[in-house]
Amino acid sequence: MMALTLHLKSVANLRGKGDRVAKVTFRGSSFYSRVVANWEEAAHFNEVFRWPLASRLDGSEMLEIQVYNYSKVFSNRLVGTFCMVLQKVAEEGQLELTDTLIDDNNTSLNTSVTIEIRYQPMDGTAALWNHGEHLDVPDDRDGMFTFETDSLLSGHSRGSGASAKRSLQGSIPTFRKSGKGVFAAMKLGKIRSSKDDYKKDEPAVLDMDDLDNKAMRLAGMLEPDAVSLASVTAVTTNISNKRSKPDIKMEPSSGRPVDYQISITIIEARQLIGLNMDPVVCVEIGDDKKYTSMKESTNCPYYNEYFVFDFHVPPDVMFDKIIKLSVIHSKNLLRSGTLVGTFKMDVGTVYCQPEHQFYHKWAILSDPVDITAGCKGYLKCDIAVVGKGDNIKTPHKANETDEDDIEGNLLLPEGIPAERQWARFYVKVYRAEGLPKMNTNIMANVKKALIGENRDLVDPYVQVHFSGQKGKTSVQKSSYEPVWNEQIVFTELFPPLCKRMKVQIRDSDKVNDVAIGTHFIDLRKISNDGDKGFLPTLGPAWANMYGSTRQYTLMDEHQDLNDGLGEGVSFRARLLLSVAVEILDTTSPEILSSTEVQMDSIANISENATGKTEEFFLFGAFLEATMIDRKIGDKPISFEITIGNYGNQIDGTSKPSWSRKKKDGENDDEDSELIQNSSEDEADEEGGLESVSCTPLMRPVITDRNYFHLPYFEKKPCVYIKSWWQDQRRRLYNSNMMDKIADKLEEGVNDVQEIIKTEKAFPERRLRGVLEELSVGCSRFVTLANKDLNQSGRTKLDRERLKSCMREMDNMSQQAKQMRTQVKKNTVKDKLKLVQNFLLRLRFLADEPQHSIPDVFVWMMSNHKRIAYARIPSKDILYSLVDEETGKDCGKVKAVFLKLPGKKGFGPAGWTVQAKLELYLWLGLNKQRKEFTSGLPNGFEEVKAAKTAPSLHSVPPVSLVYNMKQVFQLRAHMYQARSLFAADSSGLSDPFARVFFSTHSQVTEVLSETLCPTWDQLLVFDNVELFGEAGELRDDPPIIVVEIYDQDTVGKAEFIGRTFAKPAIKMCEEHYGPPRFPPQLEYFQIYRGNCTAGELLAAFELLQIGQGGATDLPPLEGPTDFERGPIIPVPLGIRPVLSRYRIEVLFWGLRDLKRVNLAQVDRPRVDIECAGRGVQSVLIPNYKKNPNFSTLVKWFEVDLPENELLHPPLNIRVVDCRAFGRYALVGSHAVTSLRRFLYCAPDKASSHWGSAGEIIVHVDSVEPAIRKMDTLVKLDATSDAVVKVDMLEEESDKERKKKKKKKGAADEEDETDESVLDWWSKYFASIETMKETLRAQEAAQAEVEEREDLEIAAEAADIKCDDPVRKGSRMRERNKEKRSAKDKKKCHAVDAAEKRTIKSKVDELMVYNKELETEYGDFEDWLHTFNLYRGKAGDDDEHALDDDRIVGRFKGSLCMYKLPLSEEITRDVGFDPNMGMFQSIPHNDPVNVLVRVYVVRATDLHPADINGKADPYVVVKLGKSEVKDKENYISKQLNPVFGKSFDIEATFPTESMLTVSIYDWDLVGTDDLIGETKIDLENRFYSKYRATCGISSAYSLHGYNIWRDPLKPSQILARLCKEGKIDAPQYGPGGKVKVANRTFVGPTEIEDENGLKKQTEEHLALMVLNHWEEIPRVGCRLVPEHVETRPLLNPDKPGIEQGRIEMWVDMFPMDTPAPGPAIEIAPRKPKRYELRVIIWNTDEVILEDDDYFTGEKSSDIFVRGWLKGQQEDRQDTDVHYHSLTGEGNFNWRFVFPFDYLMAEEKIVISKKESMFSWDETEYKIPARLTLQVWDADHFSADDFLGAIELDLNRFPRGAKTSKQCSIDLIRNEQDLPSVSIFKQKRVKGWWPFVARDENDEMELTGKVEAELHLVTAEEAEKIPVGLGRNEPDPLEKPNRPDTSFMWFLGPLKSIRYFLWHNYRWLILKALGLILLLLMLGLFLYSIPGYLVKKMLGV
Repeated sequence: MMALTLHLKSVANLRGKGDRVAKVTFRGSSFYSRVVANWEEAAHFNEVFRWPLASRLDGSEMLEIQVYNYSKVFSNRLVGTFCMVLQKVAEEGQLELTDTLIDDNNTSLNTSVTIEIRYQPMDGTAALWNHGEHLDVPDDRDGMFTFETDSLLSGHSRGSGASAKRSLQGSIPTFRKSGKGVFAAMKLGKIRSSKDDYKKDEPAVLDMDDLDNKAMRLAGMLEPDAVSLASVTAVTTNISNKRSKPDIKMEPSSGRPVDYQISITIIEARQLIGLNMDPVVCVEIGDDKKYTSMKESTNCPYYNEYFVFDFHVPPDVMFDKIIKLSVIHSKNLLRSGTLVGTFKMDVGTVYCQPEHQFYHKWAILSDPVDITAGCKGYLKCDIAVVGKGDNIKTPHKANETDEDDIEGNLLLPEGIPAERQWARFYVKVYRAEGLPKMNTNIMANVKKALIGENRDLVDPYVQVHFSGQKGKTSVQKSSYEPVWNEQIVFTELFPPLCKRMKVQIRDSDKVNDVAIGTHFIDLRKISNDGDKGFLPTLGPAWANMYGSTRQYTLMDEHQDLNDGLGEGVSFRARLLLSVAVEILDTTSPEILSSTEVQMDSIANISENATGKTEEFFLFGAFLEATMIDRKIGDKPISFEITIGNYGNQIDGTSKPSWSRKKKDGENDDEDSELIQNSSEDEADEEGGLESVSCTPLMRPVITDRNYFHLPYFEKKPCVYIKSWWQDQRRRLYNSNMMDKIADKLEEGVNDVQEIIKTEKAFPERRLRGVLEELSVGCSRFVTLANKDLNQSGRTKLDRERLKSCMREMDNMSQQAKQMRTQVKKNTVKDKLKLVQNFLLRLRFLADEPQHSIPDVFVWMMSNHKRIAYARIPSKDILYSLVDEETGKDCGKVKAVFLKLPGKKGFGPAGWTVQAKLELYLWLGLNKQRKEFTSGLPNGFEEVKAAKTAPSLHSVPPVSLVYNMKQVFQLRAHMYQARSLFAADSSGLSDPFARVFFSTHSQVTEVLSETLCPTWDQLLVFDNVELFGEAGELRDDPPIIVVEIYDQDTVGKAEFIGRTFAKPAIKMCEEHYGPPRFPPQLEYFQIYRGNCTAGELLAAFELLQIGQGGATDLPPLEGPTDFERGPIIPVPLGIRPVLSRYRIEVLFWGLRDLKRVNLAQVDRPRVDIECAGRGVQSVLIPNYKKNPNFSTLVKWFEVDLPENELLHPPLNIRVVDCRAFGRYALVGSHAVTSLRRFLYCAPDKASSHWGSAGEIIVHVDSVEPAIRKMDTLVKLDATSDAVVKVDMLEEESDKERKKKKKKKGAADEEDETDESVLDWWSKYFASIETMKETLRAQEAAQAEVEEREDLEIAAEAADIKCDDPVRKGSRMRERNKEKRSAKDKKKCHAVDAAEKRTIKSKVDELMVYNKELETEYGDFEDWLHTFNLYRGKAGDDDEHALDDDRIVGRFKGSLCMYKLPLSEEITRDVGFDPNMGMFQSIPHNDPVNVLVRVYVVRATDLHPADINGKADPYVVVKLGKSEVKDKENYISKQLNPVFGKSFDIEATFPTESMLTVSIYDWDLVGTDDLIGETKIDLENRFYSKYRATCGISSAYSLHGYNIWRDPLKPSQILARLCKEGKIDAPQYGPGGKVKVANRTFVGPTEIEDENGLKKQTEEHLALMVLNHWEEIPRVGCRLVPEHVETRPLLNPDKPGIEQGRIEMWVDMFPMDTPAPGPAIEIAPRKPKRYELRVIIWNTDEVILEDDDYFTGEKSSDIFVRGWLKGQQEDRQDTDVHYHSLTGEGNFNWRFVFPFDYLMAEEKIVISKKESMFSWDETEYKIPARLTLQVWDADHFSADDFLGAIELDLNRFPRGAKTSKQCSIDLIRNEQDLPSVSIFKQKRVKGWWPFVARDENDEMELTGKVEAELHLVTAEEAEKIPVGLGRNEPDPLEKPNRPDTSFMWFLGPLKSIRYFLWHNYRWLILKALGLILLLLMLGLFLYSIPGYLVKKMLGV
């Protein structure tokens, strides 16, 4: 027999004198020690406690010891707690130790406890017991357990999750819930004191955050830092016993429409099945369709067309829309065309991708009509979904030189196999219950009168939407409980790319069908894709549907709720359904090949299939109803609670007959169980128990001008409802366990974030504690869930889900353990991210897809109308004997806020509280009903309903009367608020706070015109009465609600936001002093709906008023402030400690001030205020002339809190000084955090100051421009992983040689000629480099991830090597997938590196794929820009962004430091006292500047015309100057290349905001703005990063890389040294230069235009500039020569990118030398080429025709050719007739002239799109030559035989002879050496023709001998050639066999060749025979005459 014994010896170092008592808890059962009387220092208990064990001791279990000061009158006060993990005990069997206790703040005390623990396992694995008298097991006759432990059934948890009490079921696995046949169980004896007080609830005690640290420290296993000390982690909030946390976010977020933009680029299609097709692509999203243009006769069309779809719908609707891409063959105006194949995916899948997009991915097309057909081709596309505020990073669009690896880039989310199979999805619909009536009573009465029968008023049917298809069941006429027994079958590829299935019950109506309720099935939740996963499966289970209220109205305002948008406000119906999936074997012959939705009927299922129906009991007590909105009026109010249709008295008309039916049917069984469960009288009374679901009507009483409350006082109304549901509690229990683990984890994560945010010490220790808790929680889940793996009435999904949840939780437990060891100070943030992933995973797992008990609704009713509601998930209040399984709000008092239903709750209406309830709820089996009041605050008497007999003591009460009440005084210390919402048109607010506690409310004073009010006010609430026991209230005070309002002179105050707080409580016997009192000020986040609206800094204390009255309370010291009325300020102990600070303000200037009240701002001034002190700037006399200030620096001194986090905000206000002393507020700005402006003196010790040693920087002189690949790639600012991506030289050399051999062309690659290079060469080379760095970063990231994965896997293996089966199989699979993806990334990086080494050397610039500002911190290195706001802040639904409120900008800066300042700083060289800390700042006089704007190109512009294109041109605006480039618009382009530069002269500061816009040119009407970008040039101009003109990587005097800046590098360097106050650069011999203590070595020669070399220092100076950040003290990264990519935005579509523009800006002050001419960046003109293709011969062409006469196979061969995109200019050879061997001789020349862009490798075609087009459109198309072989037919269409497409840049070299030519030339194209016609110029060889057969296999259909010759246009003019075989340079006629001709042109020839040739002997024989027959005929003809003659002798 196993047992655990604890010998509690003594507790030492106790404070004070008093009686002590100890409580020990293990596995949920608690023992109390005797009371040790009147001990001072130590208490010697010397007692032994014993726990018999039914299951082995788990190493992660806990033992808890709590020591109390015992009191006869009051509740016991907790001294401290000791928790330990029993790992060591489980291993060794015995342990003695002395350790310290911790208090309820988790702080370590001096008090220590000495104990000895022994463990006796069953098999004696641990040490033997010395004295083992075991409890004997009594024979339990009933077979029932008798528990005598109060804690087991007490129904509330003490302590937090990990030590939460374990019930006995948890520890005895064979115990079943039913009463019969349970093995004779042991009775647990319990040592307990005779005193009664222990039944009282003790205070909540927190576990240690790091549970095992004590045991660890004893075992001495870890170094001290790895052990997390409890004392450091005292940040957890007290977890209450009887109250649950309220949810502060009020407003429902779902259901509100949002802006979305979906952009799809259809690039090209490949391998389309079908011969010689004309394909069109149709893009369909929901009901919107768009088509590409049609491409003629090609299987691989190239489109590159861009489509944009705009939507304004709720997110749920958006993500369920299906994107459908279909390829259609030969569609035109008359024909709809035939479908080739389609691809479907829902928008949600795209949105879940990284960056919300798929980029350059191939969609697999399949045929929905014939599922056996396989892949129908591939479509390459980009798909991106952008919501408001999403930022899409477009991967840089440069020339696509990578070979298209289709299989490796499929359009599928990660983890989905490329080969998807067809599957059938069976949705079985059985029956529904509880439907509402969907017709008016008048109709019913008419029907009754006419037909004479009373019928149900609803005609339901079920409709299922899935993957863009829908199916529906039959309509069941007039039935509230319809039975369908039908199934809907969808055929779809598996896994499907749409996540949700929508099931709707609809009411069939002649006019308009409406939805009754909607249920979504998330396929991810009903399946698992791991290697131990399962296919989607569900049910049979009931799905509860919620929607609008049940009373029928013709125009239901909440109809949206029934369609599944938003949170349902009432139960509508429940539907019994199941889902199953079957993978199809498409090869089997009997399979239906269509994907049409099918309908079948199915067999009925038994009543008990969904579980046994049980009677449930729901009890609710309303302890308080306050904050009832005054708008409701003062009519009496009642509250109604419903569960399903039970309890619904107004509109639950269609009462479900099933409740009665089942109740009657199961009564006998029910009674027999009841008798077993309880006494006789209870059983009798059960039958007559009527539900009470409404509280009595009561008139509300006024609280204040906004709210009422109901005067419940000591009499609290109760409700109770009996209901019948299938008993599927297990699902909810598992869900609850996971939710509790997740809640605890979330709280821990928030704590860690708070510690990091407030910069407290040791966040890593708290995180370790969090991970430990998670690990223990997960393993506890596994042990509990394991108990009932085989319970009846479970569906397949229940079983599979349980298995996968247990696997996941087990895995998570291991990973958490493993991660705990890796948490170090520097990895906290990274690990925190991973922990947040755990949290998401847990929440996902906890969401149970199969419903059981419907949710509970609480409605507030007034005047028989439903006003406001709250919806409470039934699982949250579900009771279980096992504490972890109980719902988090079960048997607890919860603050519930009622809200308005449906759309009424959106926006401002949703923010006001309709009512606040203190509500107690309990839901459980009727059998377990005796527990229902256990969690109520003690001290009440039950009042039963009048009609029940008094003897029936178990009837639930209708009200509770509290005879215990406590009186308190609440002190609310309202100090200040910050960053409040701007509620007035001035952009400010007049805020005051209203504090609610219980039924009381008070307000602070109103502070006018501020967003950061400092009230500094104490609000005192006297005589607050709270009901219940004092001890309970101490642990669980009610919450305080604080609402902030904006006072308006007219009308009602406007709501700003709300926050909750809990007060610190002092009972009257407690001492008012540290550590708890006086309370500290805390920040509380203020919410407005779901958005944050500021923070409140306050403290709250609740002081009990004892017998002595208020005089006993701590005095309210401090004078009341009579100036402001009788206001008490916050007392000294609570208000923060202040220090003296000086704040210096740099006033630079004001910009872009808008008008105030229609008048222009003329004489503005800036007022700065902080904590009541401030300073004013000088007045700007004439804002228009010069908006800068004349006096730059001013300062003021102010007392601020020592604690930086409590610093008040600093307010900046701009006022306009008008005549007669009037002022108008222009705008204001609040700087919420002054921390970034705190002055910190430079650290003298750091190397940046040290001038000790010189540091020599060598820069490779050979390749100054190219950064090699062995640079360090830093991942991001937060990560610590720095990875070196380097290739060893020898290796890369070898590789390179191999590559060269492979490529073939690499040998011929010649050095790029300098004269050919231009700016674009540089640009494209830079883009390549940028792509490489990105790839390298990806590879580095992948490597780091992989390393982490491996570590975790390795650790997991170590931890669980004894149990290989349960190891995280899912994870392994993921790793596999990840690894393949990572390997691919790495290969990319290495390939790129190799390519890079081969690439010729071109000087490069930096291409930023973002704005320059983000790279350089907005250029706010010393000059900051503060936006000034005016006007009311907008809320989401008004689409008003803060940008609309900006009325100007203040430029300046702040510097703040503590006084006195050390003298060292002021002694610095050249310190100007007037400038304070702002030394060496340039003057702010007006400056004339030449601004040169270069616009390179724009990408992904939003289409502006109906045809889905735009005609863009550039407009540049600066101040009053505007340059429009309208005449150079680019026709029909969404990716235009502008290549333009614009020069504008400007004067800073008046003209400093540059706007670059892209407009769409329109022939008629005004031009539309596509998008614009704004650049603040002033900040760039004055920045120390020197953003005026980017520094090149190399210095050259001529060519494409000519130096742009008027100042040479040496001049720039000298100026920087002078400004930075460091010595001028010293140039030394041997190419050295010394700056500060750094020496640089580099080249010193330069070539001029004539190639002459001369000496120069510029290279050296430039090298220093490029490494300027390495210079100590003054160094920073200078802006390099660059191109920046800026998003284009349109004010009409705020927040959504309309495209991007690539550009850069140079600025040259006019007082310096004039710059040279602008660089030429005009787009490269395509070069004219002519491709001459000679088709010499064909061979082995398949023979198509049969000869009429001879039956021989032959073909009439001809060859057709064209360049891609120029199908209309295709050319054909003549026909080689009657080829019998497949050989054809042509000697035929095609000539294709074309324009070609070398850099982009594209052919440029300009043509009109249609006859109506105004001008030509330019297309860029890959250079591909298509050759096809055909069989000519005269009377029917020609037959297509085969084709080959050659990419002219890289195509396989042709075979030398026909024999060597095979299909492998195409199949293995990647591995064969390739040639480029642009390098080779002339190529001849044999190439194969291929086509696809019926099985979609490639087959060889012929070979062609061709010669390709490329000449430039000039050469073509010099040496012209003729088409075909014409002059000039004619080709000779082919030597064709005589048989090659057309039969009807030469009939004699055909006789000769076809008949004579083949049948000559036959003909000769026939002729001979004919002659013979003729002769015979003549003979016979003439013989009679001759005979007569002879006879007559004539």
